[in-house]
Amino acid sequence: MQVLQVQLEVGPDPAEVGRARRWARSRLAGSGIGDDEPLAETLILLISELVTNAVVHTGCPAVLRMLFGEPGVRVEVADTSSRGPARRQAAGDDTGGRGLELVDGLADRWGWQREGAGKRIWCEVDRAEKPGNGRATWEPRVYL
Repeated sequence: MQVLQVQLEVGPDPAEVGRARRWARSRLAGSGIGDDEPLAETLILLISELVTNAVVHTGCPAVLRMLFGEPGVRVEVADTSSRGPARRQAAGDDTGGRGLELVDGLADRWGWQREGAGKRIWCEVDRAEKPGNGRATWEPRVYL
């Protein structure tokens, strides 16, 4: 099985999140995942959450990686902070604290691991084969 991996270095500035989204959109399009596909929108949302967490909660630079293969797309964000991700319970009016819940609801799998002095948080979204036409499709597991 061949896997295509692309990566982007992200600075410790919240403005970098928008740059990461734009970069990811272009890489998704280059891999054959159309900008209007639900899979692309879900991956962009996941990338936005993971990069935001790395930049805002650690204040460290990060590396965003996307791996395209079977069964789908893996997103990884590595940073140099040893502090692991922490799930928070957001109250109704809170403007934050829902990121990892969102990742848990949208990704097929996710987790994190220590990497050197820092860590890597990852998520995976599968592409399923739709019966009848043989094209890869995706249907969200959770509707927000």
